[in-house]
Amino acid sequence: MSAAAAQPQDTLPIRLNVDDSDSPSDVIDALFLGRFATGEQPYAHAHQIDRVKPGFELLPTGSKVLRSARDDDRRAVLAEGEGYTVLVSHWNRGADVTVTAVSAELAERIVKESTAEAADDPEPQPENVTMGFWYVSPRRGPHRTTRQISAGTWEEIRPNYTAPVASAMDRLMKVTPDDISGRLLLLHGPPGTGKTSALRTLARSWRDWCQVDCVLDPERLFNDVGYLMDIAIGEDDGTAKGRWRLLLLEDCDELIRGEAKHTAGQALSRLLNLTDGLLGQGRNVLVGVTTNEDLERLHPAVVRPGRCLARIEVGALTRAEAVGWLGSEEGVGRGGSTLAELFALRRGVGPAAIPEQHGGSDAGLYL
Repeated sequence: MSAAAAQPQDTLPIRLNVDDSDSPSDVIDALFLGRFATGEQPYAHAHQIDRVKPGFELLPTGSKVLRSARDDDRRAVLAEGEGYTVLVSHWNRGADVTVTAVSAELAERIVKESTAEAADDPEPQPENVTMGFWYVSPRRGPHRTTRQISAGTWEEIRPNYTAPVASAMDRLMKVTPDDISGRLLLLHGPPGTGKTSALRTLARSWRDWCQVDCVLDPERLFNDVGYLMDIAIGEDDGTAKGRWRLLLLEDCDELIRGEAKHTAGQALSRLLNLTDGLLGQGRNVLVGVTTNEDLERLHPAVVRPGRCLARIEVGALTRAEAVGWLGSEEGVGRGGSTLAELFALRRGVGPAAIPEQHGGSDAGLYL
């Protein structure tokens, strides 16, 4: 390089242009870069804290505040000390601390001093999850309402499922949008085995990226094109900002059993079209179906490879698992017990008083 070549700081003059779209915090950001850009403080170090303990200002001892600004969702503070400049940006409960200094060691030391013991414990995850409910109102047509649904963590309810089911659910609970290879989620098995409980917990596990909506009248959904289009195509807070939506259809035996093509008309075709046909293209929509039918009785088009994100048969716990869950052998059958039977036994209800778990339009809602 020629001795006469200009230094980097000489080729980058500092000029600050502001207009009515800029805030005082934007000005502070620009001022902070001045000493770094000129080379007076050529070293920088930064650290982010997701949750700051109340009362922590994150300023090093002895620093002098030069500028301070507060916006609706942010507070910025510019301060300086011997050989360094610090910018602290507070947002919600978190903060960014950035330091420029005359040496790398000084920049790192000031950041550590400013942020020492400032990080608060992670925010506890609420037990409730927001779930949507769709139905056709006689007066308003297709309508969606929301409710807070209680849902335990997967670690809490995992012992409620037999080992093969728990292993399959382990993988399902960890699914992210990048893992989605099929649009249909199928839970099948006898009533009282915990299918609905698993779906509530799934809604909690996926809540950061997926809105779960339960369709209360699924038999009408696929026979009413207008209703289907409102749910699948219409924008709402479940699909805004790129979020996925899981539509739950409970107890849809008639829709997906082997003879469905003859008994349900176009309903089955529309379900399949929503999961991997033209209707589902470009829409972040998954469909979850629970059924009491055996896998052998389901329509082959529903269970074909590539269509299902997961296909899990939820069965009873084995005798050993049931005894371990209950802590007693009393009342546990030789072939094991369903989750509903175990809860009844825990409440002191004798086996003879446990409701029959065979059929019924609301059987799938029992646990």
